Amino acid sequence: MPPGPSTAPSRAASLALVGGAPAFDLANTQSGRDGPRAQDHLRAPEHVVAWAHHAGILSEAGTRALRRSMGRPRVAAALLKQTRELRDLLYGIGATLAAGATPRADALDRLARIHARALVHARLAPSDGGLAWRWDAARTPVEAVVGPIALSAIGLVTGGERARIKQCAGDHCGWLFLDTTKNNRRRWCEMEVCGNRAKQKRLRLRRTEDR
Repeated sequence: MPPGPSTAPSRAASLALVGGAPAFDLANTQSGRDGPRAQDHLRAPEHVVAWAHHAGILSEAGTRALRRSMGRPRVAAALLKQTRELRDLLYGIGATLAAGATPRADALDRLARIHARALVHARLAPSDGGLAWRWDAARTPVEAVVGPIALSAIGLVTGGERARIKQCAGDHCGWLFLDTTKNNRRRWCEMEVCGNRAKQKRLRLRRTEDR
């Protein structure tokens, strides 16, 4: 029997980063929500660390610092709890925007509060010829992960590209992404995965109807 959603190995360190923004890539660490193929890849603190490094949220030095912090049970528990809570919040906001609706005020207020709390621990530092917010993973390990993601989400909800926020139409998927195609008609998180599955499903239905 194949492993169920709660026991399948986490792919946090290798998930496709197709969201187009860190906020959506975090939301996409869970798929098939409430369905028979539900997958949650952030089930332990070490999964969060692996994903944050994979997604470019943390540098090599930041990843090492965060891994050292995982030896402190309270920090590890807070990292997992706050990252998962932010993920659920971002999924709800993103799915609402993808449907062309306005997110609930309380959800937006929660996002604003998370962003503000994390920003207290950040500093402006030189980055690619300009300045960017940076967090010290050794001093504030939880905010070093939550902060950049909340910042990404704030940019998405306040920017002018809300019409480009999409949700994958694939069966048992639901991943969010920012559609950067010229015609803004992208339907799948990955054409070679969900798009190909949809194509194969249409072919099977056509063959059945032709019998």
